[in-house]
Amino acid sequence: MKGMGNMMKQAQKLQTKMLKLQEELAEKTVETASGGGMVRVVANGKQQIVSINIEKEVVDPDDVDMLQDLVLAAVNDALTKSQEMVSGEMGKLTGGLNIPGLM
Repeated sequence: MKGMGNMMKQAQKLQTKMLKLQEELAEKTVETASGGGMVRVVANGKQQIVSINIEKEVVDPDDVDMLQDLVLAAVNDALTKSQEMVSGEMGKLTGGLNIPGLM
C-alpha cells in the first residue's frame, strides 16, 4: 500500500507541474510566414491564433484566392508549430511517456 501512496503523490506532483506548464505555454508563441513573409501568423501554446499580419503588397482585389491560400498556409503552419512546441515541452515533463489525454 505504501508504494501506491508514493505513486499517487508523484502523480499529483506531475499534475501540478503540468498545470503550471500549460499556463506557461499559453504565454509562449510561435510565428510563421507564407508568401515570402507577406503573411505572418502568431499562435500561442493553447493553439490559438494570436495575430495575423498581412503586408499591403499581397492584397490584390483581383486575386483574393491567392491571399486566402497564403493565410491558410500560414495559419496551419503556426498551429502545427504550436502543437510541436507543446508536445516537446510536455515530453520534457513526462520523460517521453505517452499519457492519453494530456495533450
